[in-house]
Amino acid sequence: METNRQKKIGGVIQKDLVDILQGEVRKNGISNLIISVSKVSVTTDLSIAKVYLSVFPQEKAPEILAAVRSNSPLIKHDLSQRVKLQLRKVPNLSFYIDDSLDYIAKIDDALAGKENPIENRDLLDKRKKF
Repeated sequence: METNRQKKIGGVIQKDLVDILQGEVRKNGISNLIISVSKVSVTTDLSIAKVYLSVFPQEKAPEILAAVRSNSPLIKHDLSQRVKLQLRKVPNLSFYIDDSLDYIAKIDDALAGKENPIENRDLLDKRKKF
């Protein structure tokens, strides 16, 4: 359960990280790539912020995640410059890919009957025989 303070700090970080990441994409002249920060959850001691990124197109997600992680000290520095009046100490950032959209798409496909495990047995995990 997140406290209001955690939610507020998460919101501040989320808003500024979107600006930083999209600014980097524009600055490097990368077209046809969209990065958004879908969620930021801050630990109770406010020392770590888990940042969930949505990347479109999805195929570039691992590459983008690696680039963001390798630049995380610079990103944290940019963030600290932006939030220095709101936060005394900026939490350490750990980045993850938000795969909830893929999960939702799989559920939609299953509900639409596109992936019916009864008709297509390959979708089911094979049972082990003892």
